[in-house]
Amino acid sequence: MFDARTACVVVVGAQWGDEGKGKLVDVLAERADFVVRYQGGANAGHTVVTGQTQFILQQIPSGILHPRVICIVGNGVVLDPDQLFTELDQLAAKGIDPSNRLFVSDRAHLVLPYHKQLDRASERSQNIGTTGRGIGPTYEDKYGRRGIRVGDLRQLDCMRPVLAERVERANRLLELMGSTERVSLESEMALLERWAPRLLPLTVDSGLMVYRAIKDGKRVLLEGAQGSLLDVDHGTYPFVTSSNTTAGGAAVGAGIGPTAIHGVLGVVKAYTTRVGNGPLPTEAVDDSGAKLRELGGEFGAVTGRPRRCGWFDATVVRYAVRVNGLTGLAVTKLDVLDGFTEIPVGIAYRLDGSSCAEMPSEVDLLGRVQPMYETLAGWNRPTGEARKLSDLPVEARRYLDRLQELSGTPIRYVSVGTRRDQIIEV
Repeated sequence: MFDARTACVVVVGAQWGDEGKGKLVDVLAERADFVVRYQGGANAGHTVVTGQTQFILQQIPSGILHPRVICIVGNGVVLDPDQLFTELDQLAAKGIDPSNRLFVSDRAHLVLPYHKQLDRASERSQNIGTTGRGIGPTYEDKYGRRGIRVGDLRQLDCMRPVLAERVERANRLLELMGSTERVSLESEMALLERWAPRLLPLTVDSGLMVYRAIKDGKRVLLEGAQGSLLDVDHGTYPFVTSSNTTAGGAAVGAGIGPTAIHGVLGVVKAYTTRVGNGPLPTEAVDDSGAKLRELGGEFGAVTGRPRRCGWFDATVVRYAVRVNGLTGLAVTKLDVLDGFTEIPVGIAYRLDGSSCAEMPSEVDLLGRVQPMYETLAGWNRPTGEARKLSDLPVEARRYLDRLQELSGTPIRYVSVGTRRDQIIEV
């Protein structure tokens, strides 16, 4: 995706998350100078395998595994400092030195323990399928103009009355929701005091840093979390996350203008998965769904929850192409389909007896659609050693050609395994 005309690229999920964005960012980061995480929080885990070592990063950008890449947690992220510190310690234990390479926006909002308590209490009644990591309540406070930002740690002596009001409000809400949990002002204040000495040295004006990098001709990778169908505006609302996961959120969450972005790479699995509740039109409820889950290791990197599995849904991907302005696709986990004799592909929907070429915005309608399938021949041979398209079985190439045709977007990368080297650049 990087070339002489492309200095800033967004990597975005084009399904319901878990598409393998972490691996693609890791591969692209080899040519990048900066990697910027622009939204979400510790509710999303990016898994990267290097050699025999697996890294699951929930707050730190995936580019940190490359020793010369500078990584930034942007203003659009909601930050759990304890998770950040845990990841830093785990990286150090595995010989990765992030010193002077990891920075955090002073405008990023902090996830506090009371956000997690409110999240758990809310989930008991709403049953949206959240991770309980406090992401939604933190974004609620952000947009309600009562959030606490990283930069506020510079003035801890002024924070007690502000925090006292937030704690009092959280306790009222917990009581109204029937929760027996309560928040302690002293413990929350002590936490801020513990975070400040380690977090503040990493704190920068991240938007200015990214702006200068692009202006100086550096190659910048903007890394999103979750997937397009979980976008709070464009996803399967209300079964969505609390931020803008689509590419438009990259400019806002990184602190730059939209004209600074030169390309958008959408990542899709060769099939479809989803964690939690909400519609999944091409879900395979028979044995093939269980087979996809087992072969693909489809369990959440953060929660360990089993993912719902189904076939590639071209209607969803075409929608993601449109709302993100995708300039290319990366298809991951093609190798998971190696053992299937026939592979259905969802090409359109039928709703109440009529064909439906576009994805309905109403979640109840999307839950009622019947997918229209086209069945392609499988290849029944391993693809994990393929390093160029011509190495793939002809049936696998035909499958990719059909996905490219249905999505209307050129395929730039194909992943055939979890390792760094198991990638085909088209």
